[in-house]
Amino acid sequence: MYMIMCVLNDADKLDALLDAWHDIGINGVTIAESTGFFRRQVQRSRLHLTFLVEPIPSGMEQDNLTLFIAVDNDDLVQQCLTKTEEVIGDLSGRNTGVFTAWPLAIAKGIRKLGDDEGASQ
Repeated sequence: MYMIMCVLNDADKLDALLDAWHDIGINGVTIAESTGFFRRQVQRSRLHLTFLVEPIPSGMEQDNLTLFIAVDNDDLVQQCLTKTEEVIGDLSGRNTGVFTAWPLAIAKGIRKLGDDEGASQ
């Protein structure tokens, strides 16, 4: 089992990304609002300045979204990465996002798609 963490810089692409992941069987994504160090520094600078010499880079006005999901195998990790880049573009580009995955030593309480055993009605 693997944990995927995806930081999405453009919140407007969230629904398209979730739909793309759903198409390959990924559900139950946890979504958290997040801010990186650079973005926070820009926000703090704006609080102390009455004007800016240089404009704030596009997309720096809003925070990121960080998505977490546990998947069964490396194949799903690769499929998820492919779908992610189809939606948001090449992650090696600036201001697109971050995608990471790592193996889990323990994963308990995670339901697989279609696993309704014990679910309340």
